[in-house]
Amino acid sequence: MFSERDGLHRARKWAFCVPLLIGVGMCGVFAHDLFLKLDTYFLKPGTRATVKLLNGTFQTSDGIVRRERLRDARVVLPGGDVVRPSAEQWRDEAQTTMLDIETKGAGTYVVGVSTAPREIELRAKDFNEYLAHDGLPDTLAERRRRGELNKDVRERYSKHVRAILQVGDERTDDYKTLLGYPVEIVPVSNPYALRPGQVLEVLFLKDGKPVADQFMLAGYELNGRLSREISARTDRNGVARFRLRSRGKWYVKTIHMTRVSEPHLDYESKWATLTFELR
Repeated sequence: MFSERDGLHRARKWAFCVPLLIGVGMCGVFAHDLFLKLDTYFLKPGTRATVKLLNGTFQTSDGIVRRERLRDARVVLPGGDVVRPSAEQWRDEAQTTMLDIETKGAGTYVVGVSTAPREIELRAKDFNEYLAHDGLPDTLAERRRRGELNKDVRERYSKHVRAILQVGDERTDDYKTLLGYPVEIVPVSNPYALRPGQVLEVLFLKDGKPVADQFMLAGYELNGRLSREISARTDRNGVARFRLRSRGKWYVKTIHMTRVSEPHLDYESKWATLTFELR
């Protein structure tokens, strides 16, 4: 979770190590979000840029993304053409995976990454804290109602993320391209047509269908500092609304979690993030 209280609850450590959510070992606190982040989301046509895959918070990455975990990666160009990154475009620097891209014509671009599912075991206390601090109040309330707060769990999870880039001055409708991921956060209108103080509407889809009453969080980074997060729920049409109260690099995130009845598995979570920049 990326609010001003983030430093406090991330300072508390798990008593044991688990496999990193994306594929390397770690000892950490709660879960790791996955974001696509650039130094600037405003680019010129025909230029090179680097997209960071931040596996952790919106400011730091705690581990690289192994290539075998990537179910899909693509860049959607203006007009709908799709570029699949080659092996040479990927590289790792310390704990961060980088994707080097090159823009073409002017317009609004989409970068998408989707990971394959993986499973993890969590002790009851750690799972409850993860639910409380990473935006899953409904699952936590259900565990409380069912008297399961002391029950350890096994969870299957996957991550599905997108970034919206603006290349040149011409805005195009490609921002709303559906990537076909298990879950997606899709802007209802072009974020680059908005200004501080206006409202961003986002559609949350699971398996291509709108989800009502989904709890979502949003925040932004400005001058190296993270804002306090704001929350919203989707309406019956699957649309959540966030007032963009400042310029900066924005993110919207959510985790869709369901109880499952498979042997040796309790929950399945599907994570989604959207990032863009507001001037």
